[in-house]
Amino acid sequence: MFNRNRESFLALRVAPADTFLLRLAGLLGRIRFKPDDGLWLIPSRGIHTIGMLFAIDVIYLDAANRVIHLIEDLRPCRISPIRLKSASILELPARAIYSSNTRIGDELLICAPEEIKQYCERNQGKAATAAK
Repeated sequence: MFNRNRESFLALRVAPADTFLLRLAGLLGRIRFKPDDGLWLIPSRGIHTIGMLFAIDVIYLDAANRVIHLIEDLRPCRISPIRLKSASILELPARAIYSSNTRIGDELLICAPEEIKQYCERNQGKAATAAK
């Protein structure tokens, strides 16, 4: 997952939770979140951390993968707010938002690492052309 506006990575391995059962299970049963992992809940307008053992960062996205709401360090046994304009939610390790400098309005690229590499190469080519 790559933040286009900040040109920073949020996670390298994002698992989609795009069925009812995957969203229901979420991160329950995990002891911790690996630093480069993430969970993408599709669709979702809000989450809870009841039964979880660790804090997470939460990013609400609209249908175009633009950040519409952020929660840093959501502790266990909490309920996040519902955001009606949210199409999906990313659950990330705590401090991922801070480390990537992600802000409301940023556009995220959620895809395979090869696609991110192609995106970066295209933009480097555009920057080199613009500099001439």
